[in-house]
Amino acid sequence: MTSASTTDVWLPFAADEVDGLPEGLNYRFWDGGREYPADPSDCAFYVVPYMKGPEVAVRPLKGMHAVQVVQTLSAGIDHVEPGLGLLPAGVRLCNAKGVHEASTAELALALVLASLRGFPGFVHGQDKEEWRSGFYPALADKSVLVVGYGSIGAAIEDRLEPFECARVVRVARSARATERGPVHAIEELPALLPEADIVILSTPLNPSTQGLVGPGFLAAMRDDALLVNVARGAVVDTEALLSELESGRLRAALDVTDPEPLPAGHPLWHAPRTLITPHVGGSTSAFLPRAKRLLAGQLTRFAAGEPVANLVLTTG
Repeated sequence: MTSASTTDVWLPFAADEVDGLPEGLNYRFWDGGREYPADPSDCAFYVVPYMKGPEVAVRPLKGMHAVQVVQTLSAGIDHVEPGLGLLPAGVRLCNAKGVHEASTAELALALVLASLRGFPGFVHGQDKEEWRSGFYPALADKSVLVVGYGSIGAAIEDRLEPFECARVVRVARSARATERGPVHAIEELPALLPEADIVILSTPLNPSTQGLVGPGFLAAMRDDALLVNVARGAVVDTEALLSELESGRLRAALDVTDPEPLPAGHPLWHAPRTLITPHVGGSTSAFLPRAKRLLAGQLTRFAAGEPVANLVLTTG
């Protein structure tokens, strides 16, 4: 068992709102406010406030000399990585695998369908009382390339399955075999991109993926292809994408952008054939119940001295 004297737990929810939390831990509520709930040096388990940005996520880390676990509530860890060098060796960093897959995959599919079937134009037409009938692209018979085939990528394929796509091609950092078929290595993208009607980005943001979708990547996409980004904005070179969109050669559906939030006046707002949602892939009614179940399970394991789940890395 973990010693109660070193078990301050910082939660972004009130402890009485989370069923199944183990007894014997000192729960402190902190959701990114200016004042800390206790001395950071007494924190043993830090749950990073959700969607509050890197500045909030990293701010208390320099004082967390006794922290043992840092738990994000997002699938990505890029907002925490800048502060990992402030932590002592041996700190376990865990992500929220299992929390966001369903919601993010739902949005990816919604963006694909809305973009292909012309929903933004229908909304503008409704505002103007215009009946914009005609023929629009279908998802059926399209070739889809999923770049970033982890748990979210697999959940996206789950939801594509009933839509009679011509094929779904999977890409990850390294090649491997799955029950559904092969996963291609990211180095194979130049050969795969020209065959895809739809490219869905669900890769984490790290040094190898930052700017991955640059001029060469975009130039390799076939004319009129759709780029969907539910990953991170910085995976895409915004200027390169804007050039392709403004030429009319590609279309895009983006839940994330670089910069983010997208400021007023940015040309991406008005790029042709572009649909933008404000980073809402994981922000649904499914989030809180799943996040709380994750935390109850993680803290139960922590209090019992058992290995925590979703381990991404250990510092030092």
